Formats: sequence, C-alpha cells, structure tokens
Amino acid sequence: MKPLPDDYRHKLLISGDELEELKKHTYSMVEAFGLDRKIEKYMGTRPITLYRWDLECLMDVIDLALKDERDYPDKSAQEFQTLSRLGTRLHQEYDSVYGEEKALSVEKAVTLAKGTSSRKSPKTQATVYQLKITLADIKPPIWRRVEVEDCTLLKLNKIIQVCMGWEDCHMWLFEIGDEEYGDDVIDAGGDMDFASARKAKLSRFVQAGVKKFRYTYDMGDNWDHVIQVEKVLEVDPQKKYPRCVEGRRSCPPEDCGGPWGYSEYLAAIADPQHEQHEELLEWWGPFAPEAFDIQAVNKELATLR
Repeated sequence: MKPLPDDYRHKLLISGDELEELKKHTYSMVEAFGLDRKIEKYMGTRPITLYRWDLECLMDVIDLALKDERDYPDKSAQEFQTLSRLGTRLHQEYDSVYGEEKALSVEKAVTLAKGTSSRKSPKTQATVYQLKITLADIKPPIWRRVEVEDCTLLKLNKIIQVCMGWEDCHMWLFEIGDEEYGDDVIDAGGDMDFASARKAKLSRFVQAGVKKFRYTYDMGDNWDHVIQVEKVLEVDPQKKYPRCVEGRRSCPPEDCGGPWGYSEYLAAIADPQHEQHEELLEWWGPFAPEAFDIQAVNKELATLR
C-alpha cells in the first residue's frame, strides 16, 4: 500500500527469532497491498520502514495468531513468547505516535457499538463494503474479494457460503472482538453462548473501527476464515450487490477434515498409487483445486434475498 503524504515512517529492526516467527503468519495478510511480500523478502539485516497501515496490519496478524490455540496451544512455549514480544514492541511503537488518537477512536467505537449515543444519527449515505475473505491455514491461499451493501451477519454468512463454495450444511460463527455471533434460531434452546447474527449489522462494526474479524464454518472441521474490511465505497447504481469481483482457487470439499485433512486429500487424489486414491475420487468425484468460476458465483449471489 502506498503511504499517505503525512504518513509517519516507523523504522524498526525485526530480526532473528522474531522475524522467523512473524513469517509463519504472513499468509493471513492482505496480499493486495504487498505487505506480505515485503515481509517475506525482508532479511532483518537493517531496519524496515513501516507506515501506519503496515503497523496496524502486523498488529492484527500477531494478535490473531497469539489467540489461536491451534498455532500456540502452549502459551509458555518459546515461539509464543517470541511473537508476543514482537507484538508488544509494535503496539508500543504505535501507541507512542498515535496513542491519543487511538484512545479517542476506542471511546467512539464503544459508543457506536453499544448504541449509547443520545443524539439522533443523521441519515447515512448508502455505502458498499469491499471485503476480502481468506481461508486460513491453507497455502497457496484460497480467497475471494466481494462487495456488499450493509447487511446483517446472518446474510453475510449466506454471501460467504456462496462466494467460497460451501453448502451451508453446518454450524457457523462470527468472532468480532470479544463477541461471537451465530444463528439464534438454530440455538433455540439457548444452550450456546453467542449473540444473534440476525440483529447485528456489518455497518455497526465497520463504523466502530473493526478492520478484521473471523468467520468459522463447520465446528468439526473448523474452516476458519479471515475477513478483512479493505474499502468503503459509494454505491454504483449500475452494479448489483452483493458481487464477487475476484478470487483464487476452488473451495475444499465439505467434510474432508479441515485444512489438514484437505492437504492429505489433495495428496491422495494427485497420486494414483495412493491407497485412498480411488476411494476419494469415488466419494467426492473429480476435483480441480485451482479452478474458480466467478460467473457462477455471481449468478448465485443474484438469487440471494
């Protein structure tokens, strides 16, 4: 991403174990702006120049990784401590320059999220949110870029299902901040501790400053998606929303065992000598992992209500 004219230049040395640990998580960065490639090529021999957006993205990536039990099941492990130390350094650097502004933003975000403002909100101009949806823990990444008008998280679930290629036959949850959102109709008995996705709108979180959140589909296979809010655009009356504008690679088959099972599945169908080769082809049929039909996706999106 190109720096803004008044962007502050942060020069930081990230080297050794910290750099090695950070590079394990560059797959979840927004590849459109090239920060992932910048980190991958960085050798740690001299300070790297980072701008505000770079810092925010790196802090998000590190914070999410540190919270993920699959990445760091043992919080006392050296790898966890190394990444945590780097995260602390980045947060301190960020706060030293933007701390006062950040405090005001947090206060405003809390007010917006809780709806405690006593003033009447002015009529909001129609906007479109450009989201990038990336399936975590898979390389090369499987991702989609989609433009959506404001909607509930329940409808956003349907949009994600269509764009990615899932069949919407398992439970799902959004994780935004410290709160989880799901379908309260499915959880009619109130046994699960999550808020209603039918009442929460995407605009609420974007206006509160949320730039990245998670969506998990199928609690058995745990298909974890990182959703990045890339842009807020004006509605184009010549276009129909939601619409998928870009994407890469095919969605994994349902019930294939999550990211790790999917890796084994690909190896098996690619090797005619593999003991499960015939069985898996018979079960799921032919599969083209690099295929993505954006026209078919948009045709199905046009039927959503």
